[in-house]
Amino acid sequence: MALTALDPSTALVLIDLQHGITALPTVPYTTPEVVARSVELADAFRAHGAPVVLVRVTAAADGSDAVPGRTEAPRHSGGLPEGWDVIVGDLAGHPGDITVTKRNWGAFHGTDLDLQLRRRGVTQIVLAGIATSIGVESTARAAHEHGYHVTLATDAMADMDLEAHRNSVERIFPRLGETGTTAEILELLAKTRA
Repeated sequence: MALTALDPSTALVLIDLQHGITALPTVPYTTPEVVARSVELADAFRAHGAPVVLVRVTAAADGSDAVPGRTEAPRHSGGLPEGWDVIVGDLAGHPGDITVTKRNWGAFHGTDLDLQLRRRGVTQIVLAGIATSIGVESTARAAHEHGYHVTLATDAMADMDLEAHRNSVERIFPRLGETGTTAEILELLAKTRA
């Protein structure tokens, strides 16, 4: 579905744009491209008085808060480097932003994201970040299930696997909401907030 509307109360939710994640190689966009587009979106949302949510993922050094359950994928062992979970400088440091810390793929489970959004009357979220098929998709699914209108900034997200990114953008996201480019979202934001 093409991008058609932004509700009067729309928030920008940026997933895992932190030092440890943005250090990974991504496709089809590089992490500097994703961060730059996310900064454009965040600046515009702030200028219009709309909420900006910065989601970061972290874990206890001893792994005690890791998601349980057996998987076929290998688990990270050992501690994470200092500063791994710090939001990148281009996005950090804005006092009105909301920071949500998660320990799962998605930003809703085990966090106060839904509470923070509902207290502000938010009915729609615009999502971007890394990784498309993990944190972004998990958050989009939960947002849809929570009844939010979901818009996905498809050129402000990237993945470590091109096919996983494409699957999310082409097959999953159209079932969860609307998609658009950063430029399209910024244009619609300017039109609806003038």
